Amino acid sequence: MQGVTTTSSDLRARAAEYALLPLRLFLGFTFVYAGLDKLTDAAFLSATGDGSIGQQMEAVRDSAALPGLIELSSQNPVAFGIAMALGELAVGLGALTGLLTRVAAVGGALISLSLWLTVSWPTTPYYYGNDLVYLVAWIPLILAGAPALSLDALLHRRLGRRSSRSRRARSGRPNPAPAASS
Repeated sequence: MQGVTTTSSDLRARAAEYALLPLRLFLGFTFVYAGLDKLTDAAFLSATGDGSIGQQMEAVRDSAALPGLIELSSQNPVAFGIAMALGELAVGLGALTGLLTRVAAVGGALISLSLWLTVSWPTTPYYYGNDLVYLVAWIPLILAGAPALSLDALLHRRLGRRSSRSRRARSGRPNPAPAASS
């Protein structure tokens, strides 16, 4: 077997490829947990009562930056709670699997923004509220997607191979011979 040499630029490239993986996993697990927690909490999925989505909306209505958003969602708090939980679940699963990662990250950022402007808005100092931190944490995934250990990367590699084969076929050039294995 031949010796393998690794340069520092190879290591930096590999580290850059995997740099967002811990963030993606953290946000994915957190949002899946948040969605499942809401869907399995009978008290949360009620219009009234202790711990209900309705009670939570009522509690933040007057202090929210966007009280109109609270008013709109208060028209059917249970449906809004289910939609929020399913949105968190979809965003979390997208981040964990790396499928449509940028779309999931935009969804996560929008959920975090809406929570920051409603539930977390009155928190002072502002850095005690976690929704702003989640909003900012989604931005690198919006920008970079999931380049490593993701369904997006797998699909990109497969589609890339197909498109390069079809370009060669259209140009009349033969496909290159597969590399010999040692």
